[in-house]
Amino acid sequence: MPTPNKTRTATPGARRSVSTDRDLTRLRAAITAFFFLDGFVFAGWVARIPAIKDQTSASEGALGLALLGVSAGGTATMMATGRLCRRFGNHPTTVAAGVLLAGSVALPPLTHSALALALVLLVFGTGFGALNVAMNSAAVDLIAALRRPVMPGFHAAFSLGGMAGAGLGGLIADHLSPTRHLSLLAVFGLLLTAVAGRTLISLPVPTPRIGSGPAAESRRATDLETPPGAQRPGRARWLVAVFGLIALCTAYGEGAMADWAALHLHQDLDTSAGLAAAGYAVFALMMAVGRLSGTALLERLGQTRTLVAGGATAAAGMLLGSLAPTIWLALLGFAVTGLGLANLFPVAIARAGALTGPGGVAAASTLGYGGMLLGPPTIGFLADWYSLPVALTTVTALAAVAAVVAYGTRNAARTAGS
Repeated sequence: MPTPNKTRTATPGARRSVSTDRDLTRLRAAITAFFFLDGFVFAGWVARIPAIKDQTSASEGALGLALLGVSAGGTATMMATGRLCRRFGNHPTTVAAGVLLAGSVALPPLTHSALALALVLLVFGTGFGALNVAMNSAAVDLIAALRRPVMPGFHAAFSLGGMAGAGLGGLIADHLSPTRHLSLLAVFGLLLTAVAGRTLISLPVPTPRIGSGPAAESRRATDLETPPGAQRPGRARWLVAVFGLIALCTAYGEGAMADWAALHLHQDLDTSAGLAAAGYAVFALMMAVGRLSGTALLERLGQTRTLVAGGATAAAGMLLGSLAPTIWLALLGFAVTGLGLANLFPVAIARAGALTGPGGVAAASTLGYGGMLLGPPTIGFLADWYSLPVALTTVTALAAVAAVVAYGTRNAARTAGS
């Protein structure tokens, strides 16, 4: 019975030549901490969007353009981050991006115009985009070593961070100014980066384990462990683009919930600032629930059925959430949307990374966060022309597109590991 407890390293700056099972456990914990950090910091920012909108006196359209800064900074950085990961290693790049993200979250409440807000959000978005590519690339390496589809678990940490950040933001929204809140958030983020980053940099990057026997054969059957470079280049690029499109549809919905859910509940359903923040909190909670069960779901249903069911569920949930006449029905719709979207993005990014490494993660992430790039101005302008509830139904349409694309490419995806 094979006991492959060690793997060699192959990354720049690795301090040791092997990593044990204990190292893999520590590495998994450190990467999980960065996913939590990403969600916590981002949710802390979005919980204060209504207050910062009032502070800058921005219209919905102007706010949509300003929010574009997060996505623009992120998408402009992602491909470059893939190259940085290849040159300096996934682990150091993750730590550097964590510092930038945590430090820059204190900047938005210092602005007093939509233009100034857009400029500081470019910086914040740069950290957000870089951290997403670097930590997902690190996660792909670990998944190959563990030989289990655990990417949803990492993204569950992001959702739990989002839930915690939004929940805390809702509790203190009426008691603490955005400046003080986000400054404290920046200090916490930098401390967490220092602690998790020390572990991450001290550990080498594992290479894939080679297993055998019934368990390994079962994992091959789930089509979740294609080694980078196993595909023909043209086919691999096409599949990365497909997974990137699914990620785009998903990120559009996540971005819409982050940027507009609180404002929709506060403005259209006349809720308090604290209760409005609960919209993103319940969405993040259900995403966490879906992702915590994501590994078992993928092993049981497989990739295609997980993606199709998730897209259809999200479409139904967002239709309810955007058009519901009461706060409680809207919150129910947001919860169902979170459950449906939960595993779409993790599966898409993991598959792209398995196909072509950090370059695949960067390419799919760039396409994915293009959804966030399109989302803020699209929803903002549609809200100006029609209404915010009508604008939010575009999330329903794109979730349905993700389900259709996943089903339409099921044969190509199923044979990706052959």
